[in-house]
Amino acid sequence: MRLRISLLVLSFFLTTSIAFADWGKTGHRATGEIATSYLTPEALAAVNEILDFKSLALVSTYADEIKSDTLYRKYGAWHYVNYPFGSDYDDHPKSEYGDLMVGIDTAISMLKDPNVSKEEKAFHLKMLVHFVGDLHQPLHVGIADDRGGNRFQVQWFDEGTNLHRIWDTTLLDYYKMSYMELAATAPYLSPEEIDEVAQGTHYDWMRESRALCEDIYANTKVGANLKYRYAYIYMDKLRMQLHKGGIRLAMILNEVFA
Repeated sequence: MRLRISLLVLSFFLTTSIAFADWGKTGHRATGEIATSYLTPEALAAVNEILDFKSLALVSTYADEIKSDTLYRKYGAWHYVNYPFGSDYDDHPKSEYGDLMVGIDTAISMLKDPNVSKEEKAFHLKMLVHFVGDLHQPLHVGIADDRGGNRFQVQWFDEGTNLHRIWDTTLLDYYKMSYMELAATAPYLSPEEIDEVAQGTHYDWMRESRALCEDIYANTKVGANLKYRYAYIYMDKLRMQLHKGGIRLAMILNEVFA
């Protein structure tokens, strides 16, 4: 009986952890590693001072790691933003608990404030690294009806799963690369293309992720058995999202610490 209860608790813990994950550790770390390569010397020095030389890749998963601590429960809603298809973020009522955009806005504001302590800056820098990663996981700019794809049931090579998990971890796991390999083999972009990616604000990038989310829903049926073709269609887009997230995170930090 005790073993059965333990297994049930473990099953609940794993299911809950997966349901609220985002990009998985590999994706977040890849974005942090890519961002580091685009930092200005001034921004890199400021980041190293605030984080005591911990890398952006290392701290990128912090916002997920603190979810089990009730002291940080209030930040749970900051990992995503939901609004119905066919509507716009500006027109839809906002969550009373905040959302991903609130999280990014707050983190940037705290990092810019000269009166904020180093400890608080470190906390919000870690959160910002994670949230910018979340912003580029398209199912984190989804719809509340299915909890950002967590209730959108599909199969992956005959194994039951959900659409959110496919984009969190499954596609990246299928690619069989470490975060360092993903960062080192990020899609090539010319200087002009990099400048284009860096244009706009995180509100513009949110809408870009939302467009990809809508494309995913249009090309994925509930219950579908996703296999090689799905990976073929979306793997390059996923890798580009990681690259864009890294470039844009660096752009934010370069501006904050200019």
